[in-house]
Order: sequence, then structure tokens, then C-alpha cells
Amino acid sequence: MKIGILSESPADEMIMRVLVEAVLGHEVELVQPSLRARGWPSVAQVLPAVIRHLHFNTDAVGLAVVVDADDSVVHTPDHDREGYYHPRCRMCQLRAIFRQTTKKLPPARGRQRVLRCVGVAVPAVEGWYLCGRDATVSEQAWIDGQASGRQPYTRAQLKARVYGTDRPSLAHEIECAMKEVQRHRRDTRRLENDFPGFEAMAKDLRSWKTQLATTVVPSKPA
Repeated sequence: MKIGILSESPADEMIMRVLVEAVLGHEVELVQPSLRARGWPSVAQVLPAVIRHLHFNTDAVGLAVVVDADDSVVHTPDHDREGYYHPRCRMCQLRAIFRQTTKKLPPARGRQRVLRCVGVAVPAVEGWYLCGRDATVSEQAWIDGQASGRQPYTRAQLKARVYGTDRPSLAHEIECAMKEVQRHRRDTRRLENDFPGFEAMAKDLRSWKTQLATTVVPSKPA
């Protein structure tokens, strides 16, 4: 299966491939997006162009987009109501970009559209890396901290717990993150339970099989 992955850094994209493969249960072939992103604003800005590039110029089945929540509003089940959109929720924002971009595209390369996968790490992807090793780190812990005004940890502290420093080199970041995600290679249930932002990503990925089986591209008129 050919897919694209777009995230906030090269390190994140490498690790996301491992997690995507863990959910799907098989290896994937990466298709390089036309643009790279560095940080949240850049991901949102380049996403429409990346979707169009993958749609028209590649055989990618889908695109997985993963970003940090930082201090934004955390996505909740209320946000999934039909027609609901929270302007400060990054899950809502990314899903809206997919909808607005793909609805304008004609079928191409034997498919209707590039399939969507969105994950948001609360408050940062290092939380996912610590899942199963540090019981104090979870999406609910962060939400409770937002509500009380007393966060249980900072993003810098999460980085220090994973990398031993809050300013790791790229090579060190990848090495440490790869070691952490090995716990999830064969079973992502703990990660899905503790981090609904990852669970949403996993549900998107698992839905691809059904969508691929039912998608029929209209034939061209004779």
C-alpha cells in the first residue's frame, strides 16, 4: 500500500510510519509529498497542495497527517457531531481542510480521492512515546490540567523524559523515539485507550480497507 505521511518534522514522519504500520498490520510504501512542513502552521498551509499532488501525480492510497496539539483545544466526541466545527481544534481544522480540498477534485489515477487519516498528539507526540512507560502521561491528564489551570507537565518536560534533553539532535531524537514506539508495534490498544487523538488516527486507517473495497471510479464516456 502506497501512502503519504505529513507531520511537523522528519523525525516525526519516520516514527509515524512505524505506528501506521502497527495499526494496519503490514508494511507501507511511502510516497514523498511535494512539500515538507516544519511546525503546525506549516502543516495546515501546505496540506491542500500535498493532497492535490498525491491525488493527481501519485498512486498513493491515502495521506496520514499527524500534528501536536500544543495548547490548542483538545478534540472531544462533541466535535464529531454532524456539521460541528471548533475553530481552535486542530483535528477539526485538518479534517475540514481534507473535506474542502478533496470535494473539488475529479477522480484521478483509478481512484475517487486520496483517503484521509488525521492524528493529533496531546499535547505533543512525546506523550505517545511515553505511553505505557509513564502512567502519569495521558490525554485525559492534559485535559484535566487545562480545566484546572495546573498542567501535570510541560511539553519541554515530556521531551526531557523521552530524549534526556528538551533540545535533542535529530539523530538522537529519532533513536530515542524509535526505542519508545517498539512497545506499540504489535499492539496499539494502550496507546488508543490513553490517547484518543491516536485512536482517531487508528480508526481512520482501519476505515481505509472498507473505503477501498467500496470505491468505484466512474468510467469515462466512450
